[in-house]
Amino acid sequence: MRHLVVAAAVIRHDGAFLLTRRAAAAHLGGMWEFPGGKTEPGESIDAALVREIREELGCDSAVGPLLLVTTHVYPEVRVELHFFETTLHGEPMPQLGQQMAWVDRDHLRTMPLPDADAALVALLTRDVAAGHELVP
Repeated sequence: MRHLVVAAAVIRHDGAFLLTRRAAAAHLGGMWEFPGGKTEPGESIDAALVREIREELGCDSAVGPLLLVTTHVYPEVRVELHFFETTLHGEPMPQLGQQMAWVDRDHLRTMPLPDADAALVALLTRDVAAGHELVP
């Protein structure tokens, strides 16, 4: 089974999170995700995230604190996800024809996201129902 190490960005702006939509022909096509991608051989996770944000959104970024590391096994691949708080330098503009959306915290649970993102969504939304603002 293939094993992928993936870096993903948790980008916040005005109480919303930036999500992008996977191409229909891609693995998990049509699902929304936190932007990022797999590491290349010999590439650090931080460097992969900066590269992926530049490739996908056309802007520079600063990788902040690690929020969560989780692993999910799909039938064809095992994915190890590293979610980082990330700040963009510039306006994000989809570079690969993908859709992009700013999603409020209370709507994250309604978005069709990959199963691998479930732990992050739980972390980001766990106090919304209780009326508390969680800042991981």
